[in-house]
Amino acid sequence: MIEVKNIEKSFDGKVIIDDVSAVMKNGQCNLIIGSSGSGKTVLMKCMVGLFDPNAGSVLYNGENFTEMTGAHKTQIRKEIGMLFQGSALFDSLTVEQNVMFPLNMFTKDSFRKKLDRVNEVLERVNLIGANKKYPSELSGGMKKRVALARAIVLNPKYLFCDEPNSGLDPQTSLVIDRLIKEITEEYNITTVINTHDMNSVMEIGNYILYMYQGKKEWEGNNKEIIFSKNEKLNDFIFASEFLQDAKDMRMLEEKGKISRQRNMEALLHKDAPILIPPQQKP
Repeated sequence: MIEVKNIEKSFDGKVIIDDVSAVMKNGQCNLIIGSSGSGKTVLMKCMVGLFDPNAGSVLYNGENFTEMTGAHKTQIRKEIGMLFQGSALFDSLTVEQNVMFPLNMFTKDSFRKKLDRVNEVLERVNLIGANKKYPSELSGGMKKRVALARAIVLNPKYLFCDEPNSGLDPQTSLVIDRLIKEITEEYNITTVINTHDMNSVMEIGNYILYMYQGKKEWEGNNKEIIFSKNEKLNDFIFASEFLQDAKDMRMLEEKGKISRQRNMEALLHKDAPILIPPQQKP
């Protein structure tokens, strides 16, 4: 679990993050959304320690990461996996070498053991047999999956994804979303995703933090966002007439589910009245 407490960050006197707090739990996909300049990228960089906040703190499982120094902070960073926006693969290295890079940096395992782990994570992201390929030989979706394999090769407790669907077609984006969600749940990782992709919001948003002009404007999940009456959030998420219609349809669908559930609960309740249909006249 990651807790963000009253984070503030300014550059040259301009406030970028203004007193933001959030709790991001393990085993779920925690999304940070907002328009360009809303502060979501700066918030993520404060969370991973690339920026030092002017005020507030970031806690990893109750430990104050903001106040750590030296070896303690390094240990936390070893537990963090990062999926970069452009995948950030080394062009001169094969898929196998790219995924093995963190193992070479942070472990003293034998080559055989490292290779076994590389093959394990490549299989997990459905890239069996791609070991000797170079990034130039891969599609955009394959590059993302290699980058994801590299991000999880050290068995991280925390996974940060910066625009994981950037540059991908909608169908491939769904594949990446589902893969991230599966891995998050399977390994009980605290996953934090910075995204503009509204499909991601609706598909995998267990927790959603909406940033507006450096402040936390709204928080909730992908079910609650449908019923939100926050005007700024609705203008951002459902900007077009098409998306507004889609929201209206989803609201009707969700209300129908709730109504059916309540009817079922009433019927199963021990005090529920037994409804006898009226007899038809001959």
